[in-house]
Amino acid sequence: MNQLQLARHLRKNMTEAEQLLWRHLRAHRLCGEKFRRQHPIGPYIVDFAHLGARVVIEADGGQHNGNADDIVRDAWLRSRGFTVLRFWNDEILRNLHAVLEAILLEVSKRRVILPPGPSPFRERGEHTSTRDFHEL
Repeated sequence: MNQLQLARHLRKNMTEAEQLLWRHLRAHRLCGEKFRRQHPIGPYIVDFAHLGARVVIEADGGQHNGNADDIVRDAWLRSRGFTVLRFWNDEILRNLHAVLEAILLEVSKRRVILPPGPSPFRERGEHTSTRDFHEL
């Protein structure tokens, strides 16, 4: 199974905690922010990601307790500029509000605001001709 097929499989087989969290992250529901689920980043598939803020969210079950692979994975993601937030599945199920608050706080701290694109005007109020526009 290649990485894309694995990501699709994981999307169809999310844990109860992942499903609950996704209900609040999907479709810009968390203050208009865009998240992806089971998203490939390099050699890894992360549970959730906000690419604009470079924040990865992991929902962890007991198999992740002290997992050396997670330490390597988190270091690789951090080296690429991502912040990794890990929450226990139990924490998501019992205290969803605090989890969402922590996610939103981190996203708002790291959000990248892109400058506006170049203006098609040469000088204030002066339009470029069609020919000039295509030459740009």
